[in-house]
Amino acid sequence: MDLQYLADRLAISDFLTTYAHAVDTKDWGLYRSCFTDDADIDYTSAGGIRGTLDEIVTWMGSTMVMFDATQHLVSNEMVEIDGDTATVRAMFYNPMHFAGDNAGYFDCGGWYNHELVRTDDGWKSRKLWEDFSWTTMGT
Repeated sequence: MDLQYLADRLAISDFLTTYAHAVDTKDWGLYRSCFTDDADIDYTSAGGIRGTLDEIVTWMGSTMVMFDATQHLVSNEMVEIDGDTATVRAMFYNPMHFAGDNAGYFDCGGWYNHELVRTDDGWKSRKLWEDFSWTTMGT
């Protein structure tokens, strides 16, 4: 283990935090900054879509308005670094509150899988696929 590896691991952990923060704050510019321009993003396991970065940003922008609060918690990061590429599998727990009075909540969990590439602007995802595992709903 060398300093470059440690720096990369820290940067990749920061990447995962930035991704979660972008979704939770609905900051689609920040979300875009997490991906390469040609990224392949797949949320189909959770009932979402698979598409390009532009398609996903449009879809997320129209879908996430149904929630007035979300909180993505990302943990158990498994990272393999190979030069300027890395693969990541990280668990997520995501409680979300539907917008509106007494609207209820939706909790879910699973794994985010990223293929990352080192760029001049840091680590970016060129491929994301979500492995959706479970969900609960309540009032």
